[in-house]
Amino acid sequence: MAMTVGGASDEAEVMMEINTTPLIDVMLVLLIMLIITIPIQTHAVKLDMPVTNPPAPPTPPVVVDITVDFDGTVSWNGQPLADQRQLEGLLRQAAQQPDQPEAHLRPNKLVTYRSVAAVLAAAQRLGVTKVGLVNEQLTD
Repeated sequence: MAMTVGGASDEAEVMMEINTTPLIDVMLVLLIMLIITIPIQTHAVKLDMPVTNPPAPPTPPVVVDITVDFDGTVSWNGQPLADQRQLEGLLRQAAQQPDQPEAHLRPNKLVTYRSVAAVLAAAQRLGVTKVGLVNEQLTD
């Protein structure tokens, strides 16, 4: 790897040699970094984790459909109820269960608010905690 400086002719010649010293320096630095980091990656902390069975999937909730028709008639799961006392008896039974069923209240769009409020008030008074309003709008 000799380099001629000045010669018989003053013509500019194309230099065909490359200086590889910086490339070797970079390669050596990368090699040293690789050698240093490999032992760090192989260390692991061994833990003895307890082996347990996965929990059972939750049971789907029991759903009670309470329907209020346009004339104020209340139905419990499709069965029309005779009066407010019968509704309160069914709500009391639902409230006393350890896993309360979900009460889905489906009012007709023509029913008065008084009828729906009476059902909601009875459910709250008797301790039913899982009450939801269901709105089923039909699209034309």
